[in-house]
This record gives sequence, structure tokens and C-alpha cells, in this order.
Amino acid sequence: MSPAEHAAAMLGGIDLAAPPRRVGRLVAYDGVMLEATGVDRPIGSGVRVIDGDGHATRAEVVGFRGDRVLMVALDGDAPHACGGRVEPDCHGGAAEVGEALLGRVVDALGNPLDGLGPIVTARRWPLAGRRTNPLHRARVTEPFDLGVRAVNALLTAGVGQRIAIMAGSGVGKSVLMGQMIAGADADVIVVGLVGERSREVTDFLATKLTGDVRKKSVVVAVPADHPPILRLRAAMRATAIAEYFREQGLKVLLLIDSLTRVAHAQREIGLSLGEPPTMKGYPPSALGLIPRLCERAGACARTGGSITALYTVLADGDDTDDPIVDTARAIVDGHIVLSRSLAEQGVFPAIDVGKSLSRVMADIVDPDHARAAASLRRLWSVYEENRDLILMGAYRDGSDATIDAAIARHGEILDFLGQPQKERVDYAASVASLVGSFGR
Repeated sequence: MSPAEHAAAMLGGIDLAAPPRRVGRLVAYDGVMLEATGVDRPIGSGVRVIDGDGHATRAEVVGFRGDRVLMVALDGDAPHACGGRVEPDCHGGAAEVGEALLGRVVDALGNPLDGLGPIVTARRWPLAGRRTNPLHRARVTEPFDLGVRAVNALLTAGVGQRIAIMAGSGVGKSVLMGQMIAGADADVIVVGLVGERSREVTDFLATKLTGDVRKKSVVVAVPADHPPILRLRAAMRATAIAEYFREQGLKVLLLIDSLTRVAHAQREIGLSLGEPPTMKGYPPSALGLIPRLCERAGACARTGGSITALYTVLADGDDTDDPIVDTARAIVDGHIVLSRSLAEQGVFPAIDVGKSLSRVMADIVDPDHARAAASLRRLWSVYEENRDLILMGAYRDGSDATIDAAIARHGEILDFLGQPQKERVDYAASVASLVGSFGR
């Protein structure tokens, strides 16, 4: 045995050749932000804060102020004390990924929530993703069947498309997302439930992820009462898991509910760091987070895999010009706007055809399908433009043939849009129904 090996054995297996590990001290805590000295970890990395009684909690480095490191605690109720030990956590910036995740429910740190035992995985993927060559992103040329007639026919989604579902509270975003999960033609489904009520998480698992769908799904759930950094990490972990399965060449459906609450979490962190509030109190980092997160989805020309992403966006007060709504609409490849007035009429899903759009539809549908969709849209638009005249009785029948047709077929259009929650209409049947009713 060499002298170095003998010394290491005497010291309990400590590698004397390894570089020293820097350990810092906790010097400030204001209820949201931790400050430590003597820590040299980069932004986004993890640390462990060990208090005098040996209680250890995890935190994430989010910034610097002079020679102090700013951190956000991953446990908002931790009993931190001044002088606590701050150690590096080498696993803080990566997500555990692998086949063992299928059928499981985890939290923002990857811990199982379903009571089915530990999850053993052999691979790790960066929470912030891996930067790729933009030219490796494949074009969207193939339809993606979501099982909802109105979406398949009028807002046709493509493999690798990013779609935002926009609406106010209680209009049916989560219900529509559940319909899409049940009807989606995907190899793997990754769901991020961010900032939801705990009851809704349980309801989502019991009613929308059942049978064979559950076996190919991964759920990352962080309720609304968790710290903002955990809500942010939940969206990043769900996206990282989807990226791993895309790297395996699989067709992945990613759902984040909701993108607005992810932005709210970043707003809390940004304001705590001293960022200036801009539009409606959102700091620049909150608005900049949305394109960084959404751009990670898409199809990969190198592996053949794809991530088709659905993001629900809460329009506060039904304001479709809200900064988060506007930022999301600008970066995604299509948006579905849900109408409160249609929901009040009992039309579900309450899709406002005139305000909704799929930017890739023209590249993936045939001419007959495109003409029939344009015909229905025209009738919808004409009716909405003349709604006040029609409802007041100020419009006289026969004055305009297009308006007459829009009035006569309005009920038929509403019937086409409506679909029971548990009913699935595949892509071929959706297109055939549209062309048969509204084709020329």
C-alpha cells in the first residue's frame, strides 16, 4: 500500500488528492431570500443549508450582491439560523430521467408523491436544458391528433408545435387539456401541474390520467402553497423529462398548467432580487422566462423525436392583452382562446374560433380541409361582426346572403364545436365531419 493510500485509509477513505470543498456561512434571511458568504457556486446550482441542530435543507443560487451569494430556499418553512453551514449540492441542477418515471408522480425535486416506492434512474438531464443548434429543429409537417374535433379540424396541431390555451379562470382550460391527454396520439405524456390547488391535482390524476394513458405518463406536481422556486423548478423538470424522451426518438406530448403561475413564481423571485417592476408589476426576468421555456419544445431533426407542447395561460380578468398572455402568444406556434360567453351558453370546449389560430395548419392540411375550415371561420366572423344587429332584431332577412347563411348555420357551428368531455374524435373523423358539413 502506498503512503497516500495508507493515509486515505486512516482518514476513513477521504481522497487526499481531491481539491478542497468550499463551505460557506448563512449571514442573512428575510423570509424569501438567503444570503451566504464563502460560497462560490454559479447561478442555478444547488446548495445545502445545515443549521446548528443538524437540520439540512436545500436551496438554489439565484444571484449575487457584492461578495454574498443570494439563494432561494426550496423549503419555505425551514428553521434557518444565522451562521448555518452552506455546502455545495452537486445534484441541484439536474433532473433524474429514465423509463422508471413512466406512470409515476413526482414533486419539483424528483421525489415520488404516489406512494409507489423509490424511483431508480440511471440518467440525468440539466433542468435548464441543453443548448442546441437551431438548424437541428425540424419543421412541423405532420398533423398531431389531439382527439378534439374543433382543434383537429379548425386549429390543426402539428408534431412539434407549441400551443397556448388562453382563458380566464373557470372557463375550461384544464378540462380541454384533459380531453387532449385522453385523445392524444403520443408515445409519452409529461404533465407539469404548477401552482394548482391540491384538490385539483388529485382530481386530475383520478379523472384524466387513467388506464393506459397513466402508464405512459409522467406527472410533476407542485401545488400553489409551495415556495416560488419549487413552482419554477416543476416546469423546468417537466420540460427536462420531455427533452430526455425526445432524445430517445419518441413522440412526446408536454403539458404545463399553467404558464402564468410559472411567470408569477419568477416574478416573486425577481422582485426579491431587486428587479424593477415593469408592465403590471412583472420584472424583465418573468417575461424573459416564457420564451426560454417554450423554445425548448419542438421536433428534433437529428433524433426524429418531438415535443408537442400545450401551455395553459391564465388571462387575469379575461384580459387577453395581459403581458403574460401577449408574450406567450408571440412565441408559440398557435393559440386557442376560450370564450366565457360560450361557456355560459353551455358550449364546451368553449373555443372562440375567430380569436384562435394555428400557425402551422397551412403546411399540414390538404386543400379541401383548408377551404372547409376557411368557410366555417368566415361564417363565424360574419355572425360575430353583426351580433348586435341580429340580437336587437335590426337586421332584415335577405339584406345580405352571407349574413343570412351565418345566422342559419350558427347553431350547426356551435354543435360542431361542442364535444362531451369523455368523447374522443380522431383526426380523420374530425376532418371528414368538417368537409362534409362546410366544404364546397
